[in-house]
Amino acid sequence: MKIASFVARRLVAMVAILLVVSFLVFCLLSLAPGDPAVILLGGPSKATPEAVAKVRAAYHLDDPLLAQYWYWLQDVLRFDFGRSIRSQLPVIDAIRERFPITAALAVYSFIITIVIAIPLGLAAGVRRGTRLDRTVTAGSLVGFAAPVFALAVLLIYVFAVQFGWFPVYGAGKGAIDRIYHLTLPAITLAIGQIAIIARQTRAATMDVATQDYVTFARVRAVPARTVWGGYVLRNAALPVITISGLVLAFALTGAVLVEQSFALPGLGTLLVDSVNALDVPVIQAITLLTAFVILSFNLIIDVAYFALDPRLRRGVGA
Repeated sequence: MKIASFVARRLVAMVAILLVVSFLVFCLLSLAPGDPAVILLGGPSKATPEAVAKVRAAYHLDDPLLAQYWYWLQDVLRFDFGRSIRSQLPVIDAIRERFPITAALAVYSFIITIVIAIPLGLAAGVRRGTRLDRTVTAGSLVGFAAPVFALAVLLIYVFAVQFGWFPVYGAGKGAIDRIYHLTLPAITLAIGQIAIIARQTRAATMDVATQDYVTFARVRAVPARTVWGGYVLRNAALPVITISGLVLAFALTGAVLVEQSFALPGLGTLLVDSVNALDVPVIQAITLLTAFVILSFNLIIDVAYFALDPRLRRGVGA
């Protein structure tokens, strides 16, 4: 199968999933307790009969559910998610303002993760059964199991309160100051990611190292650098790339607790505030955006895997 056909199939599947997700997200408004028109107006205190009638007409709330969804979907495709109940500003403007901080936090934590996790996983896989391997394995278990909010509190207390190396809260102003403010939150978010990727890298390295072609290369006295760099590392990279892409995608969702702990004005904080205020249009938009980002990363990973692994192309084409 050609890569164009593969991408086309994945795109069709992605669109289908997004339609299902968008319908479920749309149903948030109808599932919320109370009259949707009253909710959109911000509560009973603002829900005069005239205002309720106007909102019901604007959002087609008297139409069947599928018709309401169709009108809503048309607006979404035009990037019109309505107005925030709390601020009365367009939802897209609120997301545009908050998204850069969340994206910067996710990317920063991912860079920290890759720099630390892959070398640790490779070293543990190469030196299987050694003290280093046991240490990496135990550390990965602890990092994976540790709650993000508990890590945030611990790191804030140690490195911000006790040592004063980092600020306790805020996102900073300017590029350098923002990097400085995001360092501790990024480390907090990266700890669990490091555990996942280090374990995957270790497992992939050990799996490839036991393959027949690696054993044959050793028997032929191929230099160790060639064996590990040319054979093991290259073939172990595929599963690591897969898990790394997923980790980056889910870093956006994992940023919710971290942003709350460090008082960062990102999408996570906006989502929590919107849930508390029952700001349905904002909740719908952030949920749909998150689903789109995760599915997009999955598509990129699938295409990269298909392009890099000839065995998959032969298998699909068979």
